[in-house]
Amino acid sequence: MSRPQDSVDEVLAGFTPYPAEFAERYRAAGYWRGETFGRMLRERAAAHGERIAIVDPGGAGPEGTRRWTYAELDRRADRMAAGLLARGIGRGDRVVVQLPNVAEFFEVVFGLFRIGALPVFALPAHRHTEVGHFCSFTGAAGYVVPAVEGGFDYRELASRVRAENPSLRLVLVAGEDAGEHVRLADVPVDGALPETGPEPGDVAFLQLSGGSTGVPKLIPRTHDDYIYSLRGSVGICGQDERSVYLCVLPAAHNFPLSSPGSLGTLYAGGRVVLCPQPGPETAFPLIEREGVTITGLVPPLALLWLEAAERRRAAGGDPGLASLEVLLVGGAKFSEEAARRVRPVLGCTLQQVFGMAEGLVNYTRLDDPEEVIVTTQGRPISPDDEVRVVDDQDGDLPDGTTGHLLTRGPYTIRGYWNAPGHNADSFTADGFYRTGDLVRRTPTGHLVVEGRAKDQINRGGEKVAAEEIENHLLAHPAVHDAAVVSMPDPYLGERTCAYVVLRDEARQAPPKSVELKRFVRGRGLADYKVPDRVEFVDAFPATGIGKVSKKDLRAAIAAGLAAAAAPAAGSAPSAPSVPSVPSVPSVPSVPPIPSQS
Repeated sequence: MSRPQDSVDEVLAGFTPYPAEFAERYRAAGYWRGETFGRMLRERAAAHGERIAIVDPGGAGPEGTRRWTYAELDRRADRMAAGLLARGIGRGDRVVVQLPNVAEFFEVVFGLFRIGALPVFALPAHRHTEVGHFCSFTGAAGYVVPAVEGGFDYRELASRVRAENPSLRLVLVAGEDAGEHVRLADVPVDGALPETGPEPGDVAFLQLSGGSTGVPKLIPRTHDDYIYSLRGSVGICGQDERSVYLCVLPAAHNFPLSSPGSLGTLYAGGRVVLCPQPGPETAFPLIEREGVTITGLVPPLALLWLEAAERRRAAGGDPGLASLEVLLVGGAKFSEEAARRVRPVLGCTLQQVFGMAEGLVNYTRLDDPEEVIVTTQGRPISPDDEVRVVDDQDGDLPDGTTGHLLTRGPYTIRGYWNAPGHNADSFTADGFYRTGDLVRRTPTGHLVVEGRAKDQINRGGEKVAAEEIENHLLAHPAVHDAAVVSMPDPYLGERTCAYVVLRDEARQAPPKSVELKRFVRGRGLADYKVPDRVEFVDAFPATGIGKVSKKDLRAAIAAGLAAAAAPAAGSAPSAPSVPSVPSVPSVPSVPPIPSQS
């Protein structure tokens, strides 16, 4: 077992701090107020004691609902912290937390915050490839999972990951049958906590970032900077102790965590209602029963909700959304046509959100003109968010011109954790973060997202790195080369299309598309990364310098889809070069967002 100081030193070694002059400026401006998450909860429990903090319906109807007050959540966090300490988890230790939308998520996370251990937030959809990397790269001491969720046995995944990672000392399972691991319910104890906890400038947790290479980067967020983003979000979104937030997206994702999310709601003294499934058949009854006032969705789910509400009204029913005041939509660009439907169909105000787990978050404001709300993705939280829109040579561009988004500010990181190579590419010498987004800025300071510069597909808010999927395809013995590109999709915005060149010896008996998909899935990837479509070609188009022209591949798939969808009038449709798109699932497996949030 490593000594606690070893863990603290490792965290410090991997962390790029804010330069002293900027830290002083942010404190002087009142952005950083010396708060920590542990103290935040303690103060809310003192102020709101018997008010309900967390509602967990448990998927079993009203009779199975758990309701934790602020005082109870605070007590549970203390007992969880004491139990973790007793089992060897201490300050600076990294603990991968992969829980669904259940109350235990907050018990665990605040317990870790109390002792200065760092949650590493994984999503329920992650599988062996991703989780194994998180544990190995962070030297994780702990891993927290459900027993079985959505038909998947996380205990088996945990056993495999633990066998491969000697640092992983403790696996906790939220469920009655923990198998060879430890039941989470057996961890909490009554015990003394350290007199001094983490400092406001310490790293509070490690968030995951999408990327163009597929190698997950870890985002170190401090107590001070992240709590400022909560406070700013709460003010912009009009939250207070009367607010009731429905957590629809995975609780560990940056968007439902902080924009304003569950943590923002707790900061405001409001109530967090956990939604076990994101579809309207689950969410609408919860909204009506719990008096939900605000929630956040990615565009595919927003479209699903809009359609469900329209169907119910057309059938003479009431969707039950009378209490809903604000709908936040982020994670991918929300089409203007869909945005215009929110107020008349759902009866609430739309707030568009655009941001990233690395920091910068933009919101449309509640009092913005409707035209601004439906046509832009908002403006930054902070007066000290520095935003640059630049050309390929980092030259600043005038408003109205599309360019690369660069930013720095009081809640935007200065470097990924323990990743000097990535940092050299992702940050300018003077500390601006290269977001990889293409935007244009309006004269009012609002941003309009025009796309991504990085080789990354935004599949309904989930970021899929083309290079990662290509590498897995190349491991198949029949594949000579692979190129993964985005293809347009009316539901998810983008889907993945894998162009594949086969080896000469494989062309006599080529594998079917479904075989390659099964192969990729079998390598332990999350389902949303499995290519939606596979196209076999003899060779790839090339650029002037011999690189694969993904621009031409994207154009080809888009043109083929358009031709298949709308054959020329008055003529027999020719066989399209691209067959029809597979049917769309009713709900994306794991929605969640900006570059973010």
